[in-house]
Amino acid sequence: MYARRKHLYFAMMGVCIALFVLAWGVVRLWSVPAAVAMCVVAMVIPPVAAIVANRRGPDDRWWDDPSGDSTSDEWWDELDGKKRPR
Repeated sequence: MYARRKHLYFAMMGVCIALFVLAWGVVRLWSVPAAVAMCVVAMVIPPVAAIVANRRGPDDRWWDDPSGDSTSDEWWDELDGKKRPR
């Protein structure tokens, strides 16, 4: 999962850079409003890419990683429904 999110992040950032370069290197020669529109689209991509790269899947553990305290971990697993109560 992590590798797929990382690849998607870099692809989105590559598209962002390509939009900026194409907008001001090529498109502005024919249409400045189109170049500005491309830059606006490119401006929206980095926050979306960051959200995509940092989201967690249902199987990813992060807030409830094992703490090392077996009693506490068993208690939290029971509350999360991962283990049956004793």
